[in-house]
Amino acid sequence: MSRPSAIVAIAICALIWGTTWYAITLQLGPVDSIVSIVWRFGLASAVLFAFCAVTRRPLRLTRSQHLAAIGQGAFVFAVSYGFVYAAEGQVASAVVAVIFAALAFVNLILFRLLGGQKAAPAAWIGAILGVMGVGVLSYGQITAAGAGLNPGLGVLFALTAVLASALGNWFAWKGQQAGAPVMAATSWAMAYGTAMLALYGMATGVTWRIEPTPDYVLSLLYLSLFGSVIAFGLYFTIARQRGYALASYISALTPPIAMLVSVLFEGARFGWSALIGLALVLAGQVMLIRAPKA
Repeated sequence: MSRPSAIVAIAICALIWGTTWYAITLQLGPVDSIVSIVWRFGLASAVLFAFCAVTRRPLRLTRSQHLAAIGQGAFVFAVSYGFVYAAEGQVASAVVAVIFAALAFVNLILFRLLGGQKAAPAAWIGAILGVMGVGVLSYGQITAAGAGLNPGLGVLFALTAVLASALGNWFAWKGQQAGAPVMAATSWAMAYGTAMLALYGMATGVTWRIEPTPDYVLSLLYLSLFGSVIAFGLYFTIARQRGYALASYISALTPPIAMLVSVLFEGARFGWSALIGLALVLAGQVMLIRAPKA
């Protein structure tokens, strides 16, 4: 993937994910969030499998590749999104989007500890700025009146989702090292994550249903096709070809879009702390993208 192609792909992912945070709020209601996530990734994985079959892309994985896909599915599509949906029940969707900017920093630490990968000093500084921005905005939301039903719990859920996503990225990288094709690995990972959540839902006795309203159905289709199939396909392609640190910082490009959408459709209001936090996040993003490879 050339640099211009990577920039275009990053912009597309940021635009899609910047709007999916609000789309998730349309899934919260009578339908249990676990059920909604199962519908979302179940449909997305089916579309990805069909796409691979039609385009004659390989779908068979080796044992080590399947194990990596299981880990990726467990942490990215099951644990992480379970906590994302829970977090959005407590705080504005844009707050969760901004907190996910910390993913770049967590990825750098995790890949350094587990894989011995080095990053340039500028990358570390950029990631730290992103985390500082997340901290400023999170503190402002927790202390602000009307930030949510339980903003502290929402922030905790979002941070847990970030940690789970970083672990999922590690397993995705392990699959890459094992030679798994990106589309096949993503298809299987989504399927495994969906199966795990379905088993959890059955064990906890959730009611399997779909809310027959335009908001629910259209948001489900958008999250499945755009937020999952297209965005994750681009994300893991960028990650493999340009690095997981850069790919994960797509999360830092989504806050301005997510905040605008949240203001327009959720009635959210953000003060100076949110603007300062956003500025730090964006400054960190610029440094990370421009940082040379170590």
